[in-house]
Amino acid sequence: MIVITSPSAISGEISIIDSLFEEGLPLLHIRKPEFCEAAMIRFIDQIKVEFRSNLVLHSHHQLAEDFGINRIHFSEKDRKDSHDFPTRFSKPCRYSTSTHSIEDFNSLKKDFEYAFLSPVFKSISKEEYYPVKDLFESLTLKTNTNTKVIALGGIDLENVKKTLENGFDDVALLGSIWNSENPVKHFKLCQQIAHSYSV
Repeated sequence: MIVITSPSAISGEISIIDSLFEEGLPLLHIRKPEFCEAAMIRFIDQIKVEFRSNLVLHSHHQLAEDFGINRIHFSEKDRKDSHDFPTRFSKPCRYSTSTHSIEDFNSLKKDFEYAFLSPVFKSISKEEYYPVKDLFESLTLKTNTNTKVIALGGIDLENVKKTLENGFDDVALLGSIWNSENPVKHFKLCQQIAHSYSV
């Protein structure tokens, strides 16, 4: 299970992030599109050092090596604008990316460990962002077996099980976590459902 940061500031955000990791969160995607490099440095600096290997950078990729981060995420635009991303980093990194159609997912190069496919359901965090295609139906056309497909968009307690049962390898949570009154408790509930399915 993956959690993506809220693009805007959340009260007590760093404390929540550390608690999520302590509860077993495997990966946190840091997506802060408004952050300058200095703001990103300050943000990462506040997260406990032992969780650095669980962080995935969406921007300011050049900071990865300094912080011992070895996971880099490319937006759809970044991926299509850049043809040299595997050679940009002196140390081996693990790459992920974003896709919005099964055709896009199927066309990915082998460099990507996993890719988000979204939106699966109506977004919790973005108004007017909802599926134009049934992505469960689209998964029957999946030909890319090198890259794990991660469901994003509207994932919540009510649909985690359905999502995993219908062909997605994992789920990513954003709005359901950060719009919750108790993000850590909500994560644990989603995690229990996911674990019960995978057993």
